[in-house]
Amino acid sequence: MEYKQPYAAVDIANWFINQFDKESGDVVTHLKIQKLLYYSEAWSQLLLSRDVFQEDMEAWAHGPVVRAVYNEFSGNGWDPLAPSKELIDFDEDTLDILSQVLETYGESSAKTLEHMTHKDRPWIDARNGLAPEARCNTVMPKEDIKIYFNEKYGDKLNG
Repeated sequence: MEYKQPYAAVDIANWFINQFDKESGDVVTHLKIQKLLYYSEAWSQLLLSRDVFQEDMEAWAHGPVVRAVYNEFSGNGWDPLAPSKELIDFDEDTLDILSQVLETYGESSAKTLEHMTHKDRPWIDARNGLAPEARCNTVMPKEDIKIYFNEKYGDKLNG
């Protein structure tokens, strides 16, 4: 399949939602989806040197957030998100990134992922010293995410 990216973040969010088996009690919340989007963008930047979705992420109090995805699912509050019937065909490289993110971070709780993102420099820098609970909608530049993840993991991947 030809690369036709970057995708819409809501399409990637729906892909993740559809991977959780609601029948077996395995559900995903809006908070968790936002963190999976962050790690998808980070790993796509690191491994593919490209955006996985077109929208920017903002440094909100509970971690990185894609506003368009927030707007799409905000009516759910803390309730589990329902699977989507709309399926997007992702190119093979993107699907590989999404699958690896799901495998690596999918079993972690939303709060665990939130705490992890709060330790990452792109979120910290975008908030510029604000208290963790303070409102903030500063964009986390994708280049900052790429640089940070390259510094953190680049040697392990290349060495």
